[in-house]
Order: sequence, then structure tokens, then C-alpha cells
Amino acid sequence: QVQLVESGGGLVQAGGSLRLSCAASGRTFSRYAMGWFRQAPGKEREPVATINWSGDSTYYADSVKGRFTISRDNAKNTVYLQMNNLKPEDTAKYYCARSSTTYRATSLRLYDSWGQGTQVTVSS
Repeated sequence: QVQLVESGGGLVQAGGSLRLSCAASGRTFSRYAMGWFRQAPGKEREPVATINWSGDSTYYADSVKGRFTISRDNAKNTVYLQMNNLKPEDTAKYYCARSSTTYRATSLRLYDSWGQGTQVTVSS
């Protein structure tokens, strides 16, 4: 079972930026797609951005397109989420997850390993 550890969350003012990182254990990181999800209080967990195994195919939720960028470094077993022009509605706990597929996927059912999450709070 892979272990995923997120970092980089925090408190930021609207319009600011944060960069989330997710470090994965194990030797199979590069074989699988990865994703970032978020969950706000009282809401369901939703996909934010996903990336395929090689990093050349990505998906973004409409709410973050043009502001967030997902990337991965397979040599470092790490996936990133660069978040720019943050808005108060981006406030949530952000989770990194590993897909059971090589292609980018948005269904939570396809993700079999999850990190503990990192809190992102955007003040207005």
C-alpha cells in the first residue's frame, strides 16, 4: 500500500498563491495517475485536478481552470498543485490520491490510496 503525505497548505488572503506537494512512498509511483481532491465542511469530496501517469494529460474542475496547475515529478515520487489567484470558495481540506489507472480519472471510486489531507483557508 502506498503512503501519501501532503504538505503546503495554510492560510492565505484572496488573490494569493499556495503550492501543495504530495510525496508518495514505493517504487510504483510512475505507473499510476494521481489526483487532487478537496472537501469543504458539509460538502462532498470533489475532484480538483488529475494527471495521468506520464504527466502529459490533465483534468481540471471548471472552478479552478486557469488558476490551478497540477504537475508531477516521477523521479521524486511527488505530485504538485500550484494554486494561484485563490478565492474564499477554495477553502477546503485538500487530499492527494493515487488512481488504480494509468489514465487521468475523476471518479473517486478509481482512487485506492489517499493522504491525510492538508487544510487550505482563503480569507476575503
